[in-house]
Amino acid sequence: MEDTQEIEDNSAEEILENAPHKKQESRDEVLSRHRKEISQLQNKEVALKKAAAKGSKAEQKAKKKQVEEEISQLSSKLKEKHAEELASLGYSSNNGKEKSNLDNLVKAIAGVSVTNQADHSKPSKSVKRREKRAQQEAAREQRIQEEQSTIVSDRMVENEKLERKLEPLGLTVNEIKPDGHCLYRAVEDQLALISGGSSLYTYQELREMVAAYMRKHASDFLPFFLSENVVEGDSDDSLTEKFENYCVEVESTAAWGGQLELGALTHCLRKHIMIFSGSFPDVEMGKEYKSDGETGSSNPSIMLSYHRHAFGLGEHYNSVVPISI
Repeated sequence: MEDTQEIEDNSAEEILENAPHKKQESRDEVLSRHRKEISQLQNKEVALKKAAAKGSKAEQKAKKKQVEEEISQLSSKLKEKHAEELASLGYSSNNGKEKSNLDNLVKAIAGVSVTNQADHSKPSKSVKRREKRAQQEAAREQRIQEEQSTIVSDRMVENEKLERKLEPLGLTVNEIKPDGHCLYRAVEDQLALISGGSSLYTYQELREMVAAYMRKHASDFLPFFLSENVVEGDSDDSLTEKFENYCVEVESTAAWGGQLELGALTHCLRKHIMIFSGSFPDVEMGKEYKSDGETGSSNPSIMLSYHRHAFGLGEHYNSVVPISI
């Protein structure tokens, strides 16, 4: 509990007071800092949850509840702080009910005075262009603020549902770093758990294995790939090139992994993969590799959790492990 408390004590100061105010920030600096502080809050949540995953089952549950309450409070404070700073640019959030507030933000972003003026002269084209760009950015910033508050509540609901599903099975979530490699890192964590030591493959080696398998069995993957990536008028050559480019991204970038990659992983590793979710029905892949207790064969399954609302950046995968006693 001490580890969790120490991180919590530091988190509020680091996230809510990390930006110096020695000089007045520009509009771009304020918006950039807002995005950075939101990202820091998400990273803090991961750190807090890792610190809470210690001790008995009862202690872990109590720590987890404490973490969720802490994150909720920090999120509310951060949202209020951002709203106050946006107000200094001439905007205050009222769920979109006051158009004048949004107009003020647009003018502030465009560099136009927000005070009432008696000048009724026709604005120049350059002013109109600035206001149009500012309108788009203001709408985007408003959407980010609204989505951030929604993400926190949706994440808590999703996590609670997943916990109710895993707890009777004696399972819990092991947090994985949200860096684009989460699917492969989660599988790497599972392979290490199964072996009782280190994984046979690193997350990068798993990426390369998946890309190689997809190329070798392109006919199995192309129909699913093309259903989401085909454009009218594409030739066979261009479709082949698109699929090859996709495979290159899988093996050499931090491209997020999904159903295609899971399908390849289950065959590469010859493993049954179980994906638990608090937002969707659970999914099984590679049932042909599932351990058969009746025949005495032992091939432990890979267990993952899929999180739709884990972070503002999008979906996320974690590793599912036995609860420590």
